Amino acid sequence: MATSTSLDNRLSTYTPTALGVFRIVFGVLFLCHAGAHLIGWPGGQAAAIGQWPYFYAGVIELVTGLLITIGLFTRIAAFIASGTMAVAFFLQHVPSGGIIPMNNGGEAAVLYCFAFLFLAFAGAGALALDNRRR
Repeated sequence: MATSTSLDNRLSTYTPTALGVFRIVFGVLFLCHAGAHLIGWPGGQAAAIGQWPYFYAGVIELVTGLLITIGLFTRIAAFIASGTMAVAFFLQHVPSGGIIPMNNGGEAAVLYCFAFLFLAFAGAGALALDNRRR
């Protein structure tokens, strides 16, 4: 019992930093999705300007991904990004393969949705511009 408490106490001191790293990693990965939608890099095919829904998803991913990565207006950006991924899951993945993410190719959308929802509630953590705004 004492070992568990000691480990909990030691790890708790790093919670803000771990949250900040989590935020940065998910933000950068989301920026990669924006790049794929908007310019076809890294990987994927760029959507034509105005092509529904891919071009608009790319714009939302670019803006929210950048804000999440730098930790500016993190909560609202993460909330919008979470909603975007929920819409992507239900409009793009469910119709093509049912509700189970393993069957419809929507695992990434579900993971992003809940990672960003977590950030909307938990905040930016360390290494964020939000911390300088306060």
